Amino acid sequence: MSQRINETRREYLYGALSEADLESNPLAQFEHWLAQAQQAEILDFNAMALATADAQGHPTVRTVLLKGFDADGFRWFTDTGSEKGQALDENPRAELLFHWRELDRQVRIRGPVFRLPEGEVDDYFYSRPLTSQIAAATSQQSQPIDDRDTLVQAYDRQQAEVVDRIARPERWGGYALAPTQYEFWQGRAGRLHDRLQFTLDDAGGWRMKRLQP
Repeated sequence: MSQRINETRREYLYGALSEADLESNPLAQFEHWLAQAQQAEILDFNAMALATADAQGHPTVRTVLLKGFDADGFRWFTDTGSEKGQALDENPRAELLFHWRELDRQVRIRGPVFRLPEGEVDDYFYSRPLTSQIAAATSQQSQPIDDRDTLVQAYDRQQAEVVDRIARPERWGGYALAPTQYEFWQGRAGRLHDRLQFTLDDAGGWRMKRLQP
């Protein structure tokens, strides 16, 4: 490498995050930041890292796409038989991480996870392009396969059988994370970053505090 990785650094100069600028409701603050990420034309602005742990506490993390959010939770869709689906069956808690490098921002959201109703899953599944529906029906996500040609051939067979629409696979479903904690991080010069955390209290309100960077 032309530059050692431990010598790679930059200053974070995009902006600041003060208590006075923060929305009192963390969901509103997230919506504001997400809109700014979209307006900044950040590719895959709705991409989020999803961290889970199985019953033995073994952690795994992957990137998925946020497909909706409201006061009830943050939603995504996937193969429930996948590694993440199995982990959530064993330990239905997770953390999400949104990282918008261009804005020097990240948001962490933690909480329990629940399955979405079948009707909502159907609505989203049939809103997807047909090619994506066929791929979902073809791929047994996270299961081993001999080679890519085998997968492509299975896809082609599935595609040839489609007449009008494809049946949603039973294993394909949706999840939502119900937030109990948010952390908003804004990079600052000199590594004196802003970190503001919201925690849900027993009365259903949000308590906010500043954390040291």
